[in-house]
Amino acid sequence: MVAEAGIIAISAAFALGCSAFAAAWAEKAIGTAAIGAMAEKEELFGKGLILTVIPETIVIFGLVIAILILGLAGG
Repeated sequence: MVAEAGIIAISAAFALGCSAFAAAWAEKAIGTAAIGAMAEKEELFGKGLILTVIPETIVIFGLVIAILILGLAGG
Protein backbone atom coordinates (compact mmCIF):
# COMPACT_ATOMS: atom_id res chain seq x y z
CA MET A 1 0.00 0.00 0.00
CA VAL A 2 2.79 2.44 0.88
CA ALA A 3 4.78 1.46 -2.21
CA GLU A 4 1.77 2.15 -4.43
CA ALA A 5 1.35 5.62 -2.93
CA GLY A 6 5.03 6.32 -3.54
CA ILE A 7 4.83 5.24 -7.17
CA ILE A 8 1.74 7.39 -7.69
CA ALA A 9 3.48 10.41 -6.16
CA ILE A 10 6.59 9.84 -8.28
CA SER A 11 4.42 9.56 -11.40
CA ALA A 12 2.68 12.85 -10.66
CA ALA A 13 6.00 14.55 -9.93
CA PHE A 14 7.47 13.14 -13.14
CA ALA A 15 4.54 14.47 -15.19
CA LEU A 16 4.89 17.95 -13.73
CA GLY A 17 8.69 17.98 -13.78
CA CYS A 18 8.99 16.88 -17.39
CA SER A 19 6.44 19.42 -18.57
CA ALA A 20 8.22 22.19 -16.64
CA PHE A 21 11.57 21.20 -18.14
CA ALA A 22 10.09 21.16 -21.66
CA ALA A 23 8.50 24.58 -21.15
CA ALA A 24 11.76 26.05 -19.88
CA TRP A 25 13.64 24.63 -22.85
CA ALA A 26 11.10 26.01 -25.33
CA GLU A 27 10.95 29.37 -23.58
CA LYS A 28 14.74 29.68 -23.70
CA ALA A 29 14.80 29.21 -27.47
CA ILE A 30 11.80 31.45 -28.11
CA GLY A 31 13.05 34.14 -25.74
CA THR A 32 16.44 34.25 -27.41
CA ALA A 33 14.85 34.63 -30.85
CA ALA A 34 12.38 37.24 -29.59
CA ILE A 35 15.15 39.37 -28.06
CA GLY A 36 17.10 39.17 -31.32
CA ALA A 37 14.06 40.21 -33.33
CA MET A 38 13.24 43.07 -30.95
CA ALA A 39 16.82 44.33 -31.21
CA GLU A 40 16.26 44.82 -34.93
CA LYS A 41 12.59 45.93 -34.86
CA GLU A 42 11.07 47.38 -31.72
CA GLU A 43 7.52 46.86 -33.03
CA LEU A 44 7.86 43.11 -32.48
CA PHE A 45 7.70 43.45 -28.68
CA GLY A 46 4.05 42.37 -28.45
CA LYS A 47 4.52 39.32 -30.64
CA GLY A 48 7.69 38.36 -28.80
CA LEU A 49 5.94 38.65 -25.45
CA ILE A 50 3.02 36.48 -26.56
CA LEU A 51 5.30 33.85 -28.08
CA THR A 52 7.37 33.77 -24.89
CA VAL A 53 4.30 33.13 -22.71
CA ILE A 54 2.78 30.35 -24.86
CA PRO A 55 5.11 27.55 -23.61
CA GLU A 56 3.82 28.12 -20.08
CA THR A 57 0.62 26.34 -21.12
CA ILE A 58 2.69 23.16 -21.26
CA VAL A 59 3.26 23.45 -17.50
CA ILE A 60 -0.46 23.97 -16.93
CA PHE A 61 -1.19 20.80 -18.89
CA GLY A 62 1.41 18.93 -16.83
CA LEU A 63 -0.20 20.18 -13.64
CA VAL A 64 -3.61 19.01 -14.81
CA ILE A 65 -2.20 15.57 -15.63
CA ALA A 66 -0.50 15.38 -12.22
CA ILE A 67 -3.77 16.28 -10.48
CA LEU A 68 -5.61 13.65 -12.55
CA ILE A 69 -3.02 11.02 -11.63
CA LEU A 70 -3.37 11.81 -7.94
CA GLY A 71 -7.16 12.07 -8.10
CA LEU A 72 -7.80 8.91 -10.10
CA ALA A 73 -5.37 6.87 -8.05
CA GLY A 74 -6.88 8.04 -4.78
CA GLY A 75 -10.40 7.00 -5.67
